[in-house]
Amino acid sequence: MKETIILKVNPENPAPSKIKMAAKIIQKGGLVAFPTETVYGLGADSLNSTAILTLFEAKKRPLDNPPIVHVASQTEVYRLTQDVSKKAEVLMKAFWPGPLTLVFKRSNIIPTVTVAGLETVAIRMPKHKVALALIKASACPIAAPSANLAGKPSPTNANHVYEDLNGRIDAIIDGGPTNIGVESTVVDLSIDPPMLLRPGGVTFEALKQVINEVKLHPFVEAKKELPIENIRSPGMKHRHYAPKAELILIEGNLSSVTNKIQELAEEYTHKGLRVGILATDETETSYKADVVRSLGSRSILAVAAQNLFRLLREIDAENVDVIIVESVSSEGIGLAIMNRLRKASGYHIIKTE
Repeated sequence: MKETIILKVNPENPAPSKIKMAAKIIQKGGLVAFPTETVYGLGADSLNSTAILTLFEAKKRPLDNPPIVHVASQTEVYRLTQDVSKKAEVLMKAFWPGPLTLVFKRSNIIPTVTVAGLETVAIRMPKHKVALALIKASACPIAAPSANLAGKPSPTNANHVYEDLNGRIDAIIDGGPTNIGVESTVVDLSIDPPMLLRPGGVTFEALKQVINEVKLHPFVEAKKELPIENIRSPGMKHRHYAPKAELILIEGNLSSVTNKIQELAEEYTHKGLRVGILATDETETSYKADVVRSLGSRSILAVAAQNLFRLLREIDAENVDVIIVESVSSEGIGLAIMNRLRKASGYHIIKTE
């Protein structure tokens, strides 16, 4: 087992010596976890096939699930892709740096393993000083899926990364908690009209204000497993974001949801199981269970998104057998929250009247 070093930095002004140390690891084919504005990423040189295979192995990530390639400037995109459309340029201008990943037809400079054998590549420019400094110092585009073991809730602080990957990777840059808390939005520009493959930090509504025609992939709002041949975006196949405990998502109007959750909690408790409930500020006091946590107010879903993965991990750490979760509105970033919860539940969803 390798020793994983921790490099603690100021997120606004990371020490150049620590960034340089991490960049040298990347350049030698090693693995470095680092903060972005969304979640922590696990970085490797995207042009080094051996490093990418090491990354998949460290995460126990299926080889058919391509990572996102992170760049430090828009000009890098032209080298990594075959065609950058006007729509792509408009989106990059509007949302980069930021939580938007764009899928392009790839150029031949990218190894096949980096794109899981696809003819496309997913690219984004993160809005985080540590991430950008690391990419620039490494002098290569960095492939970086979330810095967790495959399938687990994504890491939103360095402790989550350490829990999952200590001894499996070379270094963790600790830049404090992430800001957005759910992964980037992914839009496929290799087809026309563009298609949103994964909701995230840039909302569907914000995208439509910039490019009129953008479609939602059926997977985004799916309430059951859909057959998907080619994974064009992370999170489209395999179980993701899931705690160890069974997760049940309750959807419907708020009063019927709260009634159903308490009914289920009592039922499971009667069976001798430990029950966790993930509620909101408006409903937290309505429940009795072994563990009750609030995502935040239903009226400020950006805070709920920020708290989501951290709370799933915290409730799991209480050794509960089942976690029952309230649904939230699918408007704005709520679409990303609901997408993650449906996936985390393995589509164990109960609809109330």
